[in-house]
Amino acid sequence: MPELQRLHDGHSPAVLAFELANRAYFAASISDRGDDFFDQFTDRFNASLAEQEAGICAFYVLVAEDGSVLGRFNLYDLEDGTARLGYRVAERVAGRGLATAAVQELCRTATAMHGLLTLRAATSHDNAASQNVLAKAGFVPVGPAAPADLGGKSGTWYLCDLRPTVGASPRPRPRPQPRS
Repeated sequence: MPELQRLHDGHSPAVLAFELANRAYFAASISDRGDDFFDQFTDRFNASLAEQEAGICAFYVLVAEDGSVLGRFNLYDLEDGTARLGYRVAERVAGRGLATAAVQELCRTATAMHGLLTLRAATSHDNAASQNVLAKAGFVPVGPAAPADLGGKSGTWYLCDLRPTVGASPRPRPRPQPRS
């Protein structure tokens, strides 16, 4: 069973392998990171760990039982109870509900571990899979995202209110079907 883990220095080789293996897949729906990202990967990875240590961001990876990275789930710009969510999932596991489950888990973690009250995320208009993940995780569209927000693509900003609703009752459980 894949596990959402907080990013640490031991993840570096698996994260690089994940990014390289999925580069073309990601570039089809989001902006390519460019050759500099890969040429300077170690420095960028270490800078991310430093940002995480400083409490500016929180980075997570979805790790398979074999130690490979199946996805990245990041909280950027943690400030005043809010953060921006970014994520990407490996092509080989896309469409299996892993991104939705990881985003839902990260929403719980964002509240419990980071004290966040709201999350924002942007996705391009042509990234239907990401739009579905956000909707299933409780995000609602709140306005247009400028091309500068999405690496040159236009899209939509989404918001998720992580605060529990006052007086909300738990979700109803399915009733068992009578046996005949």
